[in-house]
Amino acid sequence: MIITEIIAGVCIVIAGLLFLLTVLAYWRYQEPLTQANLMGPATSVGLPLLIVAKLIYDIGNHGLVFGDLIRAVLSITGYLVVLAVGSFIAGRSLYAVATEEEEPSSR
Repeated sequence: MIITEIIAGVCIVIAGLLFLLTVLAYWRYQEPLTQANLMGPATSVGLPLLIVAKLIYDIGNHGLVFGDLIRAVLSITGYLVVLAVGSFIAGRSLYAVATEEEEPSSR
C-alpha cells in the first residue's frame, strides 16, 4: 500500500464518520430546522472530502493529471455553490413555516 492510498483511506474514514454522526444526530433531534442545520458537516465537509480522496488516489496511481485536478476543483466549487443556494432556500422556507405556525397563537 502506498502513502497516497493511506491518505485517501483516512479521508474516506473521516467522511464516513461525519455521515455517521449526522445520522445519529438526525435520530436524536426531530425538529425540522435543527435537522436542516445538522446537514452541514456531512454535506459541506464530507462529500468534498470524498472528492479529494478520489483525487489523491488517482494521483498515487497515475500521477498528477491536470484534467483530474480541474475536474475535482470544479466539482467541489459547483457543489458548494449549489449547497449554499439550497440551504438558503431551505432555511427561508423553514423560517416561513415556523412563523406561520406562531402567528395565530399570538393574536
